[in-house]
Amino acid sequence: MQKILIVEDHADIRRLIRMTLEFEDCDIHEAPDAPTGWDMARAIEPDVVLLDVMMPGALNGLDLCRAIKADARLRKVVVIVLSARGSSADRALGMQAGADAYLVKPFSPMQLLELLGTGLATR
Repeated sequence: MQKILIVEDHADIRRLIRMTLEFEDCDIHEAPDAPTGWDMARAIEPDVVLLDVMMPGALNGLDLCRAIKADARLRKVVVIVLSARGSSADRALGMQAGADAYLVKPFSPMQLLELLGTGLATR
């Protein structure tokens, strides 16, 4: 069973992602902001983090991605960025921060399931 951490400040998007993953073999955790996501990532050591970029507070999603990838215990966690920012420059920033994949909102639930099913999230 995969542990998946959703870090997203919009409750409706977290709910959509949860509903998408409910029938998969997943243990789903949620965080409403990057600092909470960081605490939860260290506590539960997820297999996958689904991560928004633009969030309120001192840390954004790219900061959290860099922190996860810099932590020896977490660096193998698969980070999938889910962002409304879809320019090639935004995608490049996400990948430079250490993201393993980048999906642009609005994405279809099937896109997310396909990405999780590619083997990316099982390494």
